[in-house]
Amino acid sequence: MAQENIFSLRGKTALVAGASRGIGQAIAEALARAGARTILAARSTAALEAIVDRLRAEGCEAETISLDIASKASRQAAVEAAGAVDILLNVAGTNLRKRATEYSEEEYQRIVETNLTGVFALTQLVGRGMIERGRGGKVVMIGSLTSLLGLPYVPVYTITKAALAGLTRSLAAEWGQYGIQVNCIAPGFILTDLNREMWKPPHMAEWLAASQPNPRLGRPEDIAPLAVFLSGGGSDYMTGQVIVVDGGLSATCMWPFRA
Repeated sequence: MAQENIFSLRGKTALVAGASRGIGQAIAEALARAGARTILAARSTAALEAIVDRLRAEGCEAETISLDIASKASRQAAVEAAGAVDILLNVAGTNLRKRATEYSEEEYQRIVETNLTGVFALTQLVGRGMIERGRGGKVVMIGSLTSLLGLPYVPVYTITKAALAGLTRSLAAEWGQYGIQVNCIAPGFILTDLNREMWKPPHMAEWLAASQPNPRLGRPEDIAPLAVFLSGGGSDYMTGQVIVVDGGLSATCMWPFRA
């Protein structure tokens, strides 16, 4: 008997929340190329349409829906438009770098509503459908190094990403009985539009090269293959995990000694 392709997602429907750029775009493209009917969701539908047009030109099955994850009405409408979802990728998020003492209440609420409250509510809606249909499913959260480590000047973001790691473990425990696996990817320093300016000063690249075994910045394409694996049958016995993709930064301690 031929071995099943554990990276094939044919016959599955995937919803990617936050698919208009960066990590979300790379994941959506990889899921579509793996055979999934892929629904790209974000506020910027114009950007989504351009991505979908390219995927369709390759023969992939892809479509767009509008989603503001911080809006209850938008979440509900998006889930209704998506229909039966087998795979949920929670990528949508925002950040604001500043000292903890300087955040306004409005800034705090915006980050938490987008990164945590909205993600939980969307997962609740999609998960309810998975449970009712009785065919199992996959939920993949996109966390961060701050799901595991403390970094300065991102305290509110850290609250949300650390919470997603805990939510991953709790949902894995609760939903395992329904054949639903819930895992979390914790990307390291991945170059995207959200942090491009931060990485421009030469001292940032110098610090990174001295701090992690793989001295380069990550790319969104470095995250996508793991997302495909966690969305497919090869990960059926894997749940509740926070998996770091960070060039070895969090697992090692570099020092200036050379043998």
